[in-house]
Amino acid sequence: VQLQASGGGLVQAGGSLRLSCAASGRSLNNYGIGWFRQAPGKGREFVAAVKWSTSSPMYADSVKGRFTISRDRAKNTLWLQMSSLKPEDTARYYCASAQGLITSSLPNIASYKYWGQGTLVTVSS
Repeated sequence: VQLQASGGGLVQAGGSLRLSCAASGRSLNNYGIGWFRQAPGKGREFVAAVKWSTSSPMYADSVKGRFTISRDRAKNTLWLQMSSLKPEDTARYYCASAQGLITSSLPNIASYKYWGQGTLVTVSS
């Protein structure tokens, strides 16, 4: 599976951005797919994820109510709508996927096999 993330940029605090992740290479049925982020000097952390076939989104507490993950199965594209952005949301955002993930594994970074190159989001105060 190849993953291509895009949509990052510079935005003021309180603003919005929508990230996209285009998947190719094989069908994502029975895959889990999600977003992770890595801020400068910090480890990579879970943001949001879904099971491709059933949705069932999960979110990190830090983004609940502000970010929405969705997918377009026909276009093989994953989205992350980010609203009410804060400076602490500044990070490189990565999409990732793996086959056969159960719901409880979605937030676990070690569960993911395929990673995109990331897209940079910078939120200014």
